[in-house]
Amino acid sequence: MFLTRDEEAMLAGEKGEGIRTAMELLVALGDIYEAKRLVPIVSAHLSGVSYKTIGEGGISFLQSLAKDAKVRVPTTLNPAGMDREKWKEMGISPRFADRQHLIIECYGKLGVDTDCSCTPYLGNNVPKKGQTLAWAESSALSFANSAIGARTNREGGPGALAAAIIGRTPEYGLHLDGNRTPGIVVEVEVEEVDYSLLGHAVGSSVGNRIPYFRGIRPTADQLKTLAAAMAAAGSVAMFHVEGVTPEADPLSIEGLERLHLGRAEVEAARNKLDRGRDPELIALGCPHLSVDEIRGLAAKLEGRKRKGDAEVWFCTSRHTAAKCPRELGVLSKFGKVVCDTCMIVTPIEERFRSTATNSGKACCYLPNLCSQKVVYRSTEGLLEMIS
Repeated sequence: MFLTRDEEAMLAGEKGEGIRTAMELLVALGDIYEAKRLVPIVSAHLSGVSYKTIGEGGISFLQSLAKDAKVRVPTTLNPAGMDREKWKEMGISPRFADRQHLIIECYGKLGVDTDCSCTPYLGNNVPKKGQTLAWAESSALSFANSAIGARTNREGGPGALAAAIIGRTPEYGLHLDGNRTPGIVVEVEVEEVDYSLLGHAVGSSVGNRIPYFRGIRPTADQLKTLAAAMAAAGSVAMFHVEGVTPEADPLSIEGLERLHLGRAEVEAARNKLDRGRDPELIALGCPHLSVDEIRGLAAKLEGRKRKGDAEVWFCTSRHTAAKCPRELGVLSKFGKVVCDTCMIVTPIEERFRSTATNSGKACCYLPNLCSQKVVYRSTEGLLEMIS
């Protein structure tokens, strides 16, 4: 991989050990994927925030970088392992809380925006079409590639952090025009689409190919849901929706394989995900709830009475929560509004054994990461459980 004189100096350690570590990581990635050069990025988004997932080794790595390195581009964080203010209410131990606060502090020293969310594009990190990014959250990067038309690979947490510190990333994969074209056409033949189930069914079938959807007209929130489910069920980092997403070109699908997806395939996805019963936790907001979603939930719940014994979480970012205080007041009558975190990256297995959710993404991760029996319901189905 070609390096400029400035990049060679960074690799040689002339600008600090943290920068050298970051450059070494980027060069290794570039060699693996046969990138010809590094290209500038306009922003980064980092995973590897929860103490549950990165542990003491992750803390040591962050502390070493924070000694003499700073991010060079606007950089945001994924959800942490707890709500930084309500961690006691969530049943988080003081030890976990202490380590989680330290992790966020380390990122802060690196110059990272510490509003922890998996939907940075709804907050302070809003890319534009054609911009080059280094994003590590699978649902967010798929949304950025697909709904916005920005460009990022499916980065790992360390790779995205290294790119943020250097301000550049290896040019390969979805940074190149030829790798952004569809590989399969998905003909959706369902009248009322559940985008979590659709995403799970398609992600399970297409692997890492780029699907081109016909027959759907998703909103921005539905695109968010679809991206998350496909990224978790398969490894889809980009998709096109005819007439909706910016790079969807009908001329690009000639001769491609067709996948016809109807009610039977959707129901098969539902049966695969819905394996539990009697949930102890009901969780909405994976990916984090948007302002429109919060307002919609509040409108449906206003005037109803709380029922059932299960604990309820509404997960969102602080940036979003600040925009709808009245609606959050309504939701708070039915459960906890938790910021900074979500049901996947917090240690719910210490308190719960069964979780109900409307998230196809969460359904994929909860059994293994959180030892949960999963109850899948639509949003309306979850609201019927609690009101």
